[in-house]
Amino acid sequence: MSDAPAVRELRLVVTADDYDEALRFYRDVLGLPERAAFSSPGGRVTILEAGRATLELTDPNHAAFIDEVEVGRRVAGHIRVAFEVDDSKATTVRLAQAGAEVVAEPTRTPWNSLNSRLEAPGSLQLTLFTELDQE
Repeated sequence: MSDAPAVRELRLVVTADDYDEALRFYRDVLGLPERAAFSSPGGRVTILEAGRATLELTDPNHAAFIDEVEVGRRVAGHIRVAFEVDDSKATTVRLAQAGAEVVAEPTRTPWNSLNSRLEAPGSLQLTLFTELDQE
């Protein structure tokens, strides 16, 4: 048993130049439920639920491999956000219609998921993935 403190939540904080557009996209289009919203003099913040959180650490070589599989070339910066969704094909279409730029259409990966890549509001690169049944 470790004496390290237990982490209770992973929260990714994104500063979006177009706050209203980012909120609409992530809450209303992607469907992340609103947990709380606060304001300060001249500013706003909204906390959205995103299900279970994990922190995926990768070295540059494996990050390049993931980009090659999902996109065909190195495109991600040092942070990329991945959302597991029920249907990555339909969600990719819905997010593209709402303003995200599709970088790569859904592709079956060697780890048996269907992954797409998008550039989304808040200057975030997203991976949408759907775990496929084992055959």
